[in-house]
Amino acid sequence: MQIAIPLAKPPWTALGKELESFVRKAIFDFELLDKDVQKVAIALSGGKDSLGLLFLLHGLRGRGFPLFEIHAIHVDGEFTCGAGIGGNFLMAICRELEVNLITRTSTQKREGLECYRCSRERRTLIFEAAKEVGATTVAFGHHRDDSAQTLLLNLFHKAEFAANLPKVPMRDYGVTIIRPLIYVGEESLREFSKQYGFARITCQCPVGQNSKRKQVDSLIQQIEEHFPHARSNLARAGLLYGSDKAIRP
Repeated sequence: MQIAIPLAKPPWTALGKELESFVRKAIFDFELLDKDVQKVAIALSGGKDSLGLLFLLHGLRGRGFPLFEIHAIHVDGEFTCGAGIGGNFLMAICRELEVNLITRTSTQKREGLECYRCSRERRTLIFEAAKEVGATTVAFGHHRDDSAQTLLLNLFHKAEFAANLPKVPMRDYGVTIIRPLIYVGEESLREFSKQYGFARITCQCPVGQNSKRKQVDSLIQQIEEHFPHARSNLARAGLLYGSDKAIRP
């Protein structure tokens, strides 16, 4: 029996229009896409965030933006951060969208598995794959809630008031990271994934389920019981007043 492939394309639902509007605003506010951009690579784990980003960027190409090529880069392996899904699923989606899918393999093993080391390896694999196809702009699916968590993690661990930056030149690697979902809340992405049928995938990393990031997210949930707008206000404060050390030469 042939399995239906979940796709999200314009014309959007009301929520889809709202999310595209947020993405467009982020692109304009932070100049995420140069006017002459021809290729964009997307870090595609297969979870709701990265798939949502893929669908939204694919949907706005040629509509106020150049018809840029999209190259999706997926890192698999025995243990990697992300949805832990089969490559055939992503291949089918990318085939329907006419997007080039590139797969790289992580070397991480269960013994010694640690978020920082794993993240560095995954990023290196993604950056190298992007440059191989001539894409020096690499989009990640980090959203507003990720930024709020990052702000508190940096504050608690390093006494730095620094959230996720929307655009970061990675000079050592020769690429630029962009985060087009920086204005989008996770709950909106979750509902978007349900509407279009790609919500069944969750992170399979055994370490990530008990990470400091998860603990900070739980803390924010507790704060929201008293201050309902705490999450969005943290993310906004990070954009308005956060350190830009990461982009300084």
